[in-house]
Amino acid sequence: MEMNKDLVKSFAFYGALLAGKVLVMAFLTARQRFAKKAFANPEDAISTKGKVTLQDPDVERVRRAHQNDLENIFPFFFLGPLYLLTNPTTYAAMMCFRVFTAARFIHTFVYIFQVPQPSRALAFFTGMIVNFYMIYYIITGF
Repeated sequence: MEMNKDLVKSFAFYGALLAGKVLVMAFLTARQRFAKKAFANPEDAISTKGKVTLQDPDVERVRRAHQNDLENIFPFFFLGPLYLLTNPTTYAAMMCFRVFTAARFIHTFVYIFQVPQPSRALAFFTGMIVNFYMIYYIITGF
């Protein structure tokens, strides 16, 4: 079974965008911790004259957005290559990769900037639908 090389390249591109996004979220969390001087570990608080707390709402919002990425992007990294093995149409695969990536970026934006619901839920479920779509094609394709 051979995969479409252009689709593999496309998956690599969108996967790299998503991996970069996950890594940037770690820096955004750290930036927020330093800005609010709200740290999870005593050694960090001591060296910065901050406080130890897991309750700062601004830090927790960014941290939860990062956690949500970890929970949702990881399955995409696993499912994407398996989906490509089903020999999907170029259009379908490209739409999966683009829509999922856009949904995750939108989800983070609306989460961090506290855009009213249902914006975050719509972005979340859009990404989930893409993952479940790929799961369906993987299961029925094999």
